[in-house]
Amino acid sequence: MQNSDSQSPNDAPEMGTQNAAPGEELEALKAKLAELEASNRELRETVLREKAELENQRRRLHRDLEQARRFANEKLLNDLLPVYDGLERGLATEGGDVATIREGLSLTLKEMLRIASNNGLVQVDPLDQPLDPERHHAVSMVEAPGKAPGTVVAVLQKGYVLNDRLLRPALVSVAKDD
Repeated sequence: MQNSDSQSPNDAPEMGTQNAAPGEELEALKAKLAELEASNRELRETVLREKAELENQRRRLHRDLEQARRFANEKLLNDLLPVYDGLERGLATEGGDVATIREGLSLTLKEMLRIASNNGLVQVDPLDQPLDPERHHAVSMVEAPGKAPGTVVAVLQKGYVLNDRLLRPALVSVAKDD
């Protein structure tokens, strides 16, 4: 009768190998764990740096937008300073005839229109044009012999368009149907 619990002498070296293998495997796993922990630390540091960089960029962008908002009109206002100076000089003069004052006002108006045009503002002066409800606001209809019905016969207040967007419609009188 053989005992199934008995081991042969050949099995003993395998036991030594099995005992050695778990120790080596444990060391390999410890080394792998240390390597993964180091990699994990590096990745966390990278993520923290990237997060900080994104936060800094967000702050810079917010600051730049705030500065742009605060100084958006700087160029326009700088262009208007000579007009302001001219008006002050005109008001400071004593006396003067009406023609000279009128000429000064005309030059000031031309300068303002030039500055406005350079900044995208265009006058809407629709005299003798058909009524355009998108750009004109008819305030009255009048008898206008020789004019086609719906034609603008008088401009009470000019309209303005800023960069293709209506800023203010022109107030007009329109010819009635006969």
